[in-house]
Amino acid sequence: QMQLVESGGGSVRAGESLRLSCVVSGRSLSSAVVGWFRQAPGKEREFLAARLWIGGTNHYADSVKGRFAISRDMGRDSIDLQMNSLTPQDTAIYYCAARQGWDTTKYYSANNYPDWGQGTQVTVFS
Repeated sequence: QMQLVESGGGSVRAGESLRLSCVVSGRSLSSAVVGWFRQAPGKEREFLAARLWIGGTNHYADSVKGRFAISRDMGRDSIDLQMNSLTPQDTAIYYCAARQGWDTTKYYSANNYPDWGQGTQVTVFS
């Protein structure tokens, strides 16, 4: 089991940027996949981005490709999500999650991630 703690949420004006951080700890990090998701009121949890803890290709949802970037901060043992050009439609609770092993058929579905952080609120106002 892995433990995840998100930080970095807040309230920003449309067009501004935020950087979310997900500190990950636990066993078997070398084979872990970490993903970022969000959930707006009344909507299902939505996949945003994912990557292997150790590196490799980053994967994004079409809705955020070109605006959001997932990366690893080795000094902090975190997987970060840089979010640019935010709009009010990006308002949601943002979660990071982890699973073991990369599977191209599973990384984009929240149901395939057993370990979750507590979430951090992002509010974008116009």
